[in-house]
Amino acid sequence: MEEEQVIPQNDTAFTEDDDDPPTLSSHALAALKEFLQQQQPITDQTSQTDGEGSETGEKVALVAEDWRLSQFWYDPLTAETVANEVLALLTNPSSLAVCLACPTLYAYIKKIDPSVNVQLLEYDKRFEQYGSDFTFYDYNKPEDLPGQLKHAFQVVVADPPYLSQECLEKVAQAISFLAIPGKSYLLLLTGKH
Repeated sequence: MEEEQVIPQNDTAFTEDDDDPPTLSSHALAALKEFLQQQQPITDQTSQTDGEGSETGEKVALVAEDWRLSQFWYDPLTAETVANEVLALLTNPSSLAVCLACPTLYAYIKKIDPSVNVQLLEYDKRFEQYGSDFTFYDYNKPEDLPGQLKHAFQVVVADPPYLSQECLEKVAQAISFLAIPGKSYLLLLTGKH
């Protein structure tokens, strides 16, 4: 007696003579749409007061967070508060600041004062859009940086991508490379994600 092959009859079974294109379930389609939306640049609505105390309501354009790169953007209040602190620490117009793995902070500093000299060191090459303000940075190679950045920054802000001892030690090496010995301010950000 010949055995009959039974093919389950549900919406996920495919047969060789099935000419219909594959379709996603409503849950899978919703997840895909959410993922694709996250890949688009986002705009962060913030309000900021100008020199006369009125609200400007300007927007800060940011690329989407990429959790695979351990990226988590600051909320507007945090970003603006830290940006103002960095600007207050810069003692003269020629002073330099560096944002080590904190692109949100870079964007807010430039929003508040577009003329400030600030460098973004970041692994994510999407930030090459910032031109000469961007330098590729891999925390695994803490001193693999351009020589002109050595001991160049009055303010060094770092937000390590991971809170492991190994990562923090390598970020500390990069900070030592970037900071002016005995003269730099260091802000180390490690908030909850």
